[in-house]
Amino acid sequence: MGKIAKYTRRGFMGLGIAAAGGLAVGYYYYKKPYPNPLPDRLEPGHFSFTPYVIIGTDGAITIITPRAEMGQGTHTTLAAFVAEELDVDMNQITTDHGPAAPVYYNTAAMAEGGPHPFFEDGFVAEALRSAMGVLGKFLALQITGGSTAMIDGFDKMREAGAMAREVLKMAAAARWGVSLELLTTASGEVLHPDGTRLGYGDIAAEAALLEAPKSVVLKDPSEWRILGKSQTRVELLDKVTGAPIFGIDVELPDMLHATVAMAPRFGTKPLSADKAAALATPGVLNVVEISTATVTGFAVIASNTWAAFEGARALAPTWGAASYPNDSAGLTALFERALEDEASFTFGGEGDAIEALQGATDVIEARYSVPYLAHTTMEPMNATAQLQNGKLQLWVGTQAPGLAKMVAADLLGIDADNVEVVTTRMGGGFGRRAEVDAAVYAALVAAETGGRPVKVTWSREEDIRHDAFRPMSLAHLRGTIKDGMPEALDMKVAAPSILKSLLARTFPSMNSPGNERAILDGAFDQPYSWPHARFAAHQVDTDIPVGFWRSVGYSGNGFIFESFLDELAASGGQDPLEMRLAMMKDPRHAPAREVLKAVAEMASWGQSLPEGVGQGIAHVLSFGTWVAEVVQVDMRSGAVKIDKVWAAADPGLVLDPANFSDQISSGIIYGLSAAIGQQITFSDGMVEQENFYDYDALRMAGCPEIEVALLENSPRMGGAGEPGTPPVAAALGNAIFAASGQRLRALPFGNAVGFDLG
Repeated sequence: MGKIAKYTRRGFMGLGIAAAGGLAVGYYYYKKPYPNPLPDRLEPGHFSFTPYVIIGTDGAITIITPRAEMGQGTHTTLAAFVAEELDVDMNQITTDHGPAAPVYYNTAAMAEGGPHPFFEDGFVAEALRSAMGVLGKFLALQITGGSTAMIDGFDKMREAGAMAREVLKMAAAARWGVSLELLTTASGEVLHPDGTRLGYGDIAAEAALLEAPKSVVLKDPSEWRILGKSQTRVELLDKVTGAPIFGIDVELPDMLHATVAMAPRFGTKPLSADKAAALATPGVLNVVEISTATVTGFAVIASNTWAAFEGARALAPTWGAASYPNDSAGLTALFERALEDEASFTFGGEGDAIEALQGATDVIEARYSVPYLAHTTMEPMNATAQLQNGKLQLWVGTQAPGLAKMVAADLLGIDADNVEVVTTRMGGGFGRRAEVDAAVYAALVAAETGGRPVKVTWSREEDIRHDAFRPMSLAHLRGTIKDGMPEALDMKVAAPSILKSLLARTFPSMNSPGNERAILDGAFDQPYSWPHARFAAHQVDTDIPVGFWRSVGYSGNGFIFESFLDELAASGGQDPLEMRLAMMKDPRHAPAREVLKAVAEMASWGQSLPEGVGQGIAHVLSFGTWVAEVVQVDMRSGAVKIDKVWAAADPGLVLDPANFSDQISSGIIYGLSAAIGQQITFSDGMVEQENFYDYDALRMAGCPEIEVALLENSPRMGGAGEPGTPPVAAALGNAIFAASGQRLRALPFGNAVGFDLG
């Protein structure tokens, strides 16, 4: 934890150019590789070729894919990186997440953390990206998030495959007594010019003794056999056959079961609890208190999960009063007051928006709002833990195994080296499993079970009511039009800091970071040219925990910003597509123009539609991928029926077309679910929603047809998991306006209009 504390206290989100010089002091340590954690874990006859490749004398090839597999296909494409360079076929390999270890750090997760748009390529932006990448190496955070798995693994894992290939060729050359340059590889074999072949397993033991080359030449994309083509998912067979691959499937000898009942008013402590009633429940063995720096509650330990759930109900605890407003109306008032205060910070912007607005006669003004949101992964939160002889083992589906390891060790007072994390596959993540609470609670409960393993499974109600929610935010926007085009914009956003909230519950001794760009992501960093613009953040924090929800700040601000652009287009008498294209004047905005033109062609934008039918368009650049979407709705029945969604996405390089397209579609469905009906509201200081009956997702019957096109014009690689989500709420709202003339400025839209969901 010391390394994390040392660098995070400096406020890594506020690093400037000076940081690059400061980090240069440790350049030697930055260049020094982290140790390979695999050799001590290998079965006899298996050998580690870099931290990513294991080859057995039996020819078995295992590729370590150290990013969370939560349904997004990460393990397949990461394995393809290695397989491509190792010259093996995808059906010749298996994958494993591997241990929690610093060598699997994610540099890309940090690189875009500075206050600059993705397309900014000046000296300052590039220097800051470099500094943040160095910081990522120092912190060694093994994180899956920010749609960065492919970006981070693109060079690392291809190089790992190429290095393994070269040492195998070296071993074959030594055995045959021939020049290395004469040898080639294919389908897991080294090939001699005379036709003789050696399987990789035949020479694995010899090759493992050789020193890998300092550098390797990677294949040109024109030589790719696997990358750039759609692959069968490596976990598909396990999923369709019901293999026990998820955290909730873990079964161990002599295992106990437990659940948790944590404070429903965040930041409060229990006033009373009926432990006797809980202990009288058949199957209940113990009730223990759980207390961390930011949350308190109880765990009920039992012989089975159902008994634990029943014991938790019988416990019937009462809790102290909330420190924040008791209900949603009070929270809204708190955020509205924050908008009237001086801005916490500003990002981006051009000209003098305030002066331009002061002199304007016709100001377009609007207030927008988005609610708190839960993640509702299909697999409820869970973790299994066993503490024996001062050593902890955790089985958990987590997006941040290293963080889980550090925090659990700290709370138990043991060395992190005595914690082993087995990262399972997970039934959905969306940012929720970047949190460490499930793992930490399981570790604390394991300290009370006398060395027996215990699986801690949350009820769905506990899951929804104790999430790290997508932040609520309010926005006040003012704009002006000149000659039909936007002239000035002042956008103020009131929202809490995710990083401040995250640190408070994860590393409470640390200072909170600097200005958090997530509050303004999706607004200040979009590819539009404004004569005058200002983007101001008004940070407002409460004890309500907020976290990373699929597409983070882009999810709310994408809706707000792109909806208001439509308002400006209507005020100026402009076509929403043509106005956007005209505002993308900078050559660096070219990918945005191309995806907008592509999606417009796909949807036949501008066609004559029946009265009551409308199309809406939106574009959001997020996580390095430029995405434009068109939604068509039919309101002739009086309800909103979503006919179809078209999307065009440009990540610069498409590594697996089918998987990338699936992720864009998945993001659209996730965003539509939130836009139509999802919200977290408060009453008496507690979350009101508790299960799918009052916090539902879009069902198959209501899901529209989705068509996706992929482009490759962007000069840098972008991600897949999140960028499909941000544009869809705005495109839907803009379509409703086009069909009905009704402008909706608050999510979810289901509070104002009815939907025909089949």
